[in-house]
Amino acid sequence: MAGRQSLAVGVLAVLALTGSTGAPSATSGGDASAKAFSIQVSVPGQGGATAGAVSGPPAASGAGGGFAYPADGSIAQAGSISSSVAGFEGTANEATATVQVSGVSLFGGEITIGSVTSQAAAKASPQFINGDTNGSGVSGLVVLGQPVSGSTSYGSWGSVSVLQQSATAYRSSGVRGYTAGTTAVVVHLNADHAGAPAGTDIVIGSTEVSAEIHMVVKPPPPPPPKKVAKPKPKPKPVEPEKKAEKPGSSLPPIQKIPLGVFPKLTAGGYVFPVYGPASYTDTFGAPRADTGWHHGEDIFAPLGAPILAVASGTVYSVGWNDIGGLRLWLQDRAGNEFYYAHLSAYSPLAVNGAQVRAGDVLGFVGNTGDAEHTPYHLHFEIHPTSLLYKGYDGAVAPYPYLNAWKHLTDLPLTSVSGWAPLISDSSHAPKPGAILLQSHDISSATGLEPASLRRAMRATGSGAGDGSLAQLAASARKRLEPLARAVPGP
Repeated sequence: MAGRQSLAVGVLAVLALTGSTGAPSATSGGDASAKAFSIQVSVPGQGGATAGAVSGPPAASGAGGGFAYPADGSIAQAGSISSSVAGFEGTANEATATVQVSGVSLFGGEITIGSVTSQAAAKASPQFINGDTNGSGVSGLVVLGQPVSGSTSYGSWGSVSVLQQSATAYRSSGVRGYTAGTTAVVVHLNADHAGAPAGTDIVIGSTEVSAEIHMVVKPPPPPPPKKVAKPKPKPKPVEPEKKAEKPGSSLPPIQKIPLGVFPKLTAGGYVFPVYGPASYTDTFGAPRADTGWHHGEDIFAPLGAPILAVASGTVYSVGWNDIGGLRLWLQDRAGNEFYYAHLSAYSPLAVNGAQVRAGDVLGFVGNTGDAEHTPYHLHFEIHPTSLLYKGYDGAVAPYPYLNAWKHLTDLPLTSVSGWAPLISDSSHAPKPGAILLQSHDISSATGLEPASLRRAMRATGSGAGDGSLAQLAASARKRLEPLARAVPGP
């Protein structure tokens, strides 16, 4: 990915503390906390390992030396690690955390880092509140042999995020505080790789600190007695003290579903993912029993309608799962990723690692997986490069992008080589667009169950005679390529 960067910097501010109506405010103590770790490896189903984890106050430091996971260091190793925290609590509260890691090698040297420094500080006193993440940095980052200076993709297997930082001041009627934190490097796997399963996370250099001060407002002193007795004026009604806000409540809540987020996709030309007539609505974020919420859009089309590469890029993760059925992923040249599910069959281009162009035919509309009892459709998702650090939940609503992309509908479906000829209205056979394979394409299959279908699809890769799927892909590419003009996303 050309920048899987999630730099979440909050309000970097110094808040002057002033009392409420009455005498100057006084303090009644407060809190400070700091925690840090050098390296943490999380492997689904296997646990993982954490090195250099410390917390305070009081002051503490993590053991130095090296690190390796597993014992042979094939997934992660470092030549030197150190971590420390410090802080104190009283009339003023302060917390600091520092992590240093050097000589990092991940996945047998495919990712190397010269040095990592992660720092965070927070301070709260009656006079001021402040903090920072100054001094944090990553140097000598090399991914698959290429030096990089920021967040990027890790081939087709995952992402590398650099310097995720936050620093936020907050205040309410009784509490003033500051929080700060830095995560230097996060490597996330979307697919199995180098002995590590999909979902594996490696976090290097994490610091998190907070400090807050509690304030007490003294009531105003009573007025001095009057020498001349006068009617006492009616006291002004005292407004009830507002309930203390929860620290940080003025900040927008973190939303699980990224609604209203539409980052610009920058890989070049994009085309609509389904060829021919299709319909769709905006159902992104709707509740779903299997995945919690709908991560994409359902594009309804006839059985067997061609499914197109929306951009030029790399095909990966081609195969079957119980929810998506026959599915695949496409990563464009800017690192954005697109998910296609419920296919009825693949084209010969649907091979892991295949380089395709916008408009190439990747497969055909169906209802495999958990869509078996629904109308034929393509489940389509967009995962922008800037949100890949969130894993599968880093999806955005495809609806505005689909509205903007070039929809290839100006060729009659029956003119695409490899599709069946027109069938009379009295026939019960499927109409054009529902025919997925010619007779010789399935001659080696025992049936149209997924395993046999996949074997038949592989057999078509040799470019068999007229009507084969290899012929379909070549002809479709030739006819559709002039239509795949550069159409930017919204």
